[in-house]
Order: sequence, then C-alpha cells, then structure tokens
Amino acid sequence: MPRGTHPRSLRRRTAAGCAALLLMVLTAGTATGATPTPPTPTPSDSSGSDRSGSDSSGSDPLDPRITEIMRKPGYRNAQWGLLQVDPDSGRTVHSMFPEQLFIPGSTAKLFSVSGAWHTLGGDHRFVTPLYAVGERRGATLTGDLALVAQGDLTMGGRTRPDGTVAFTDLDHTYADDVPGATLTPQNPLAGIDLLARQVRASGITRVDGNVIVDDRLFQPEPVLVPTPTPLILNDNLIDLTTTPGDRADAPARLDWRPKVAPYRVTSTVKTVAAGKPTAVTVTTSENGTRIRLSGTIAAGAAPVLKVSPIADPSAFGRTALIEALERAGVDVTADPTGGNPVNRLPAEYQGRARVAAYTSPPFAEYAELILKVSHNLGANLGMCLMAVTTGSHACMDGFPVLASFLDGAKVDRAQVQLLDGRGGNPVDRSTPQAEIQMLTYWLRSPEARRFREALPILGVDGLLAENCRACPARGKVFAKTGAAVGLDALNDRLGIGAITIAGYLDKGDGTFDVFYAGVTGASTPTTDPSGILDIADDVAMIAAHLQEATAASDAGP
Repeated sequence: MPRGTHPRSLRRRTAAGCAALLLMVLTAGTATGATPTPPTPTPSDSSGSDRSGSDSSGSDPLDPRITEIMRKPGYRNAQWGLLQVDPDSGRTVHSMFPEQLFIPGSTAKLFSVSGAWHTLGGDHRFVTPLYAVGERRGATLTGDLALVAQGDLTMGGRTRPDGTVAFTDLDHTYADDVPGATLTPQNPLAGIDLLARQVRASGITRVDGNVIVDDRLFQPEPVLVPTPTPLILNDNLIDLTTTPGDRADAPARLDWRPKVAPYRVTSTVKTVAAGKPTAVTVTTSENGTRIRLSGTIAAGAAPVLKVSPIADPSAFGRTALIEALERAGVDVTADPTGGNPVNRLPAEYQGRARVAAYTSPPFAEYAELILKVSHNLGANLGMCLMAVTTGSHACMDGFPVLASFLDGAKVDRAQVQLLDGRGGNPVDRSTPQAEIQMLTYWLRSPEARRFREALPILGVDGLLAENCRACPARGKVFAKTGAAVGLDALNDRLGIGAITIAGYLDKGDGTFDVFYAGVTGASTPTTDPSGILDIADDVAMIAAHLQEATAASDAGP
C-alpha cells in the first residue's frame, strides 16, 4: 500500500478484503525465521501454557514447526490462541488461551450461518411469488403486478443447471478490495427473467397499471453492513469489467452487468504499455445510476473487475422486472424507471391470483456460498431471516433466535459477542472454546458432512483454494477463515486485530478433530498488504501441521 493512503480508504479496502480473502493465493511451505522468543502467556491462559508455546495441561506437545511459527520476531507482542479437541473422546489435544475472547473476523459466520441453517432448515427453499392485483380481462390485467420479496439471496443469479449455487474462489463482492475477483457465468437476472416468462405463459400480454416490489418482509437494518434487503439482485451490485485494448494508447474495453435502466456506465480508461501500472477508479453520481470508470490498464493484463452499489434495490428490481416482461412479450404501461410505489400494495394477497413464482435452491446451497467465499451480505441476511421466522420485521430480532439456537447447541453463549452476522462489527468476539463447541455440534448432526463440505477446503476450493496445494494436508482441512485488519497510522503499518481459522482436521479414519488457531496483536512491517498474507500463511500452515500431526498420530506406529 503506498504511503499517504487516506486512513479511511485503507481501512475500508484492507479490512473488508482481508476479512474474507486472506488465506488464499498463498503457497505451501515451512515457516522460517524463528527466534528464541515465544509468545508470552497472560493470566487468562487457563490451559497452563508455558513459554515454549506448548502447554502443561496433559495435552500433546506442539509440532516443532508450529512452535517455530509462533516464535517469529513479528509475533513478539502478539498472542496466539489454539485449541484442538478429539470430539469422540473429549480429549484436548492442544490448548492455548481457550477461554479468552478473540476478534473472530469471518469465523463468526460459523455461528450466524449455523443459526440460520438450523432455523430455516438446510432443505428450505425460498418461493418468491408474483401476484396479479386488479381485474383481468382476457390477456389484459387492469391493475398491478406485485413481486413479494422473500429474502432470496441470489434470485437465480448463481444457480447452475443442476440446481447448485455457483461461486468463484474470490467473489465479485470483494472486487473493490482485493485484485483478482472474478464473476460466475450465470445471468444475474435469471430469476427475474423466469418470472416474466411465467407471466406471459399465464396468458397476460398487457399490464395496464404498475409493477411493484413488495419489500415489506423486513426493514433494512443499518447496523448490519452490508445491509440486507428483502429483494437482492446480483448482491445489490453492478459489475464493471475493464479489459485492455489491443495496443498501448487504445481505449480499454468495458462490459457491465446487469444492464438495467436508468443505470449508465461510461469509461475513459486507457491502455498503457505492458508492465505499466494498472489503476482503475470508479466514481458514481449521488443516486448511483451514473457510473464512470477512469484510469489505466496495462496491455496484456488480465481483466479488472470493479463493482458499484445499487442504491435502491427495490426500485432496481422493479425496473428489471418491467424490462424482463417487455422482453417476454408483456407490455406494461407504467414508466419502467422511477421509485417503487409501495403505497399501491394491498394489505394481503388472499384471493389474489399468483401468476408466477421463483423457487430457490435449498438453503444449504446458500450456506455453502456464504461459507466458501465469506459472503458478508448473505451472513447478515441470515439474521434478518431468523427474525422473520418470529413474525418480526426487525432484523435485530434475529439475535434472540440465534441465542436460543446456541443454547440448544450447547455453545457457551457468554463466550460469544456479536452485533452482526459477518464478524465485522467492533464488538464481535468469540473464544476458541465457543467455536469448537459450535463445530462439535455439527459433528453430531445428520447433516455433519453437508456442513463440513460447505466450508473452504485446504488447497481445493473457496478461500483456501490456492493454499497448501502440494502439501500432505491438502483436501484434509475443512475450515472457515477470518481476519480483522486496520491501519496503524502511528507506526505506518497494518495492525492485526486477528487472523483466525477454525474447522475440522481429517484424521484419516473417517473421523475428525475440531480445531481453532488464531493470532491477535500482530502487525506488518509496512502498509504493504503482502505482509498480511505472510501472517495468514502462518495461520494456514499451523492448520496444515495440526492435520499432518493428527493423521500421523492416529495411524499409530
């Protein structure tokens, strides 16, 4: 990160991106550069850890490669947390500060996603109906079409032909934070197009009235960032892809999606010589509908993906549906652009004709998306959906539902603090023990395998896809990653609130240990984000070493 970057911009770009990304684009290797100085335990260490980095509580000594990582000079003032448990015997394999609250980063999603999964059910499908509100004569509806939003995370925008939900290892929602984000190939408006075709198939060819998105399912809660909305299309983002021209000085090529009025995108990005800096900037009008790209892209460089937020998701969805109806052969007399006229909606839909409906994949597919790519909007949406199950329209009412679930799952709720579903609020905390308890709950569930395989898999997919691809632990660690990173302006470096990982270690006999590893209080030498990747690599390698040692121990002599 260059010197002089505005602190607010740096915090937004680095913390948001690292919170999900950190453990990818890392290479396998053995930690080096150890010094004799280990992390120093504090009185809160109930495990009995000594200054060697191992513990004296009867659990196993740490693999020397792990101790070597923890003794690096950069961790002199940091504190590590570590907990590994054999859930079958209840034996603690490794333990360091198991009851101390750490910043969880995105490992907080283990709690929120589990709560939503339990509350809704893994096989739950969202059915988004479209009602005819008015009088129909032949092919003409005199009245309105009302799309009743149900909190469907993707509305078909990621659904593959086999009904599964597509994702890339670095999701487009992180495109403004971390280079290399890519798009799934599916049409973001697939669900909207399907609804429009169903309306035409019902025999309606003209709507002499309006189209309205009924977004009364829940009220957007600004405490949750990003803020969920009842209707979500393309994660409430416009995707902007810049590709270099054929030669230096040529205009760059621009593509964007979804193309919905009144959004307009222009670009003045120029192609520069190969090897020159690529820097694409996005600016928007106050209402977000006019988007302009500027800057440079190097000849031969990979396409650059940026995103711009959709300011009014309901109005956007209304326009998208009117345009889709027109494509399907249904004429709508209302102006396709403008606000969403919710004042025209009926109090209820009893007796109204349902002329179309979109049915989502099962919720477990959405949970996998959230966990694999650390989908922040989806994690926060889960809090709102839990609230809705109680009849509430207030997303904050999802927290008592989550609390009740955690109590039933035998997670010590006093060891968890949350004010969102994603793990990005300053109040969010959890202990290694609480995360182990959450993971252990799933091992005893009929959906144990389904949940485990929804987590990123080391060296295989999600945010661990590029990590440890050639090491023995590849494919044998199933874990959620997390981070909290910010600018230390005093020392012109990045401060590490936490970098964490928690999940399952394959023992090789069809059973799994549960584990947590994380560090708090570390820092990078400069503001260069590559220093964060070095720390994340250390945390990932600790997980790999734990699995290797566990599998070797389980194999016996």
